[in-house]
Amino acid sequence: MSFVTALCRYLVTKAKWACRWWTTWRPVRMSGFGFHRGGMGLKGRVVGVQLRYSFRLYPSAGQRSALAKAFGCARVVFNDALRVRESARVAGLPFVTSGELSKHLTALKKTPERAWLAEVSSVVLQQSLRDLDAAYRNFFDSLKGKRPRMGAPRFKSRKDNRHTIRFTANAGWRITGGGKLRLPKIGDVRVKWSRCLPSVPSTVSVVKDAAGRYFASFVVETSTDETLPEVTPVVGIDLGLTHFAVLSDGAKIDSPRFLRRAEKKLKKAQRDLSRKEKGSKNRNKARVRVARAHARVADARREFHHQLSTKIIRENQAVAVEDLAVRGLARTRMAKSVHDAGWSAFLAMLEYKAARHGRTFLRIGRFEPTSQVCSQCGVKDGPKPLHVRVWACGACGAVLDRDINAAVNVAKAAGLAVSACGARVRPGLVPAQREETGTHPKPQPETTGRQAGISAL
Repeated sequence: MSFVTALCRYLVTKAKWACRWWTTWRPVRMSGFGFHRGGMGLKGRVVGVQLRYSFRLYPSAGQRSALAKAFGCARVVFNDALRVRESARVAGLPFVTSGELSKHLTALKKTPERAWLAEVSSVVLQQSLRDLDAAYRNFFDSLKGKRPRMGAPRFKSRKDNRHTIRFTANAGWRITGGGKLRLPKIGDVRVKWSRCLPSVPSTVSVVKDAAGRYFASFVVETSTDETLPEVTPVVGIDLGLTHFAVLSDGAKIDSPRFLRRAEKKLKKAQRDLSRKEKGSKNRNKARVRVARAHARVADARREFHHQLSTKIIRENQAVAVEDLAVRGLARTRMAKSVHDAGWSAFLAMLEYKAARHGRTFLRIGRFEPTSQVCSQCGVKDGPKPLHVRVWACGACGAVLDRDINAAVNVAKAAGLAVSACGARVRPGLVPAQREETGTHPKPQPETTGRQAGISAL
């Protein structure tokens, strides 16, 4: 057992204030995936994986000042390097390489105008140059069609609401015996540990968000096999707005509507912000209050997604979902509700947790007529208005709940053998065109109740 793991385990056991609320988990890089059904699905044998764990930081007043200086120096180095490359482009000169930028940074630190750059860790400045390289690489890849379209790197402003610096292993940072994070030229910062790190971290990023909170984000590499024991159930999921998710076994999970429930407080905070004079300290305080209100909404939504996705992955061997056009739905009159639901983030969690724990994750085409086909006999009954929640099949006479029927059809279209009651049936593909979004604005009276007691990661 490594020292870091033992320390974290001790702190989580002894410190009753350790809370999962401020901790996030997400994959940085995974390799060794096995693909299912010609690449449509993802089987979760993970050979190597990088994980990112985030913990809340509580720096002192002096440490906040040192962090502000580090954020500012990293921003200046980024902007100077971007300016050098832009000047070379305008002048028709060759692209300035990373090595040349590093030499330029060393020369700048010896000038009177930039001598104060030596007051922060040199690793922070070098990582700022790496961030610029990543921004250019992503921009060029988007031009080549390798990733979604994105703009060219832009200059950073001191008024940006989010600031980040990164320390690699050679920076000399470490976790002290007292459980604090020792950062070069910053000091020992108090950390709110909420879980164990699976291995010794390779890098740590310090982040200050718009709400004024500080976080330490650790990147750890692990090859531990975390495959869960195989189980029998498989499930199809139909996502919506009234019910966040309807499962093919008949379960309905109500939409928490975190943003809608917080609208009154957000409205008051934003009204107070609009009344403050621009550039004043009171306006900055009001801006932080608005950011904190939004952060609470985002944190609650993320926690809900984590708990529900973990429960689904643990209880089912295979999970099938529909590839929704979230961007298109976000341009409709339901945009606020769509963003409040956070479907994309939830599906991303399902996908990487399935890969991590040896489950199968499948996506079906967004044009599958899951709401038009009878899940009992397979006859297509045609499109139906959204206010029709229960309908009877004209061929076999089965009375079908619209959402559960769609979830069963999602599972069948993915090749999974399930029925609405969870029994095994013969799978069947439905190669027809879908014309509905699958969102359900009206409430369903026979809801089975809100899901509770979902275990966390």
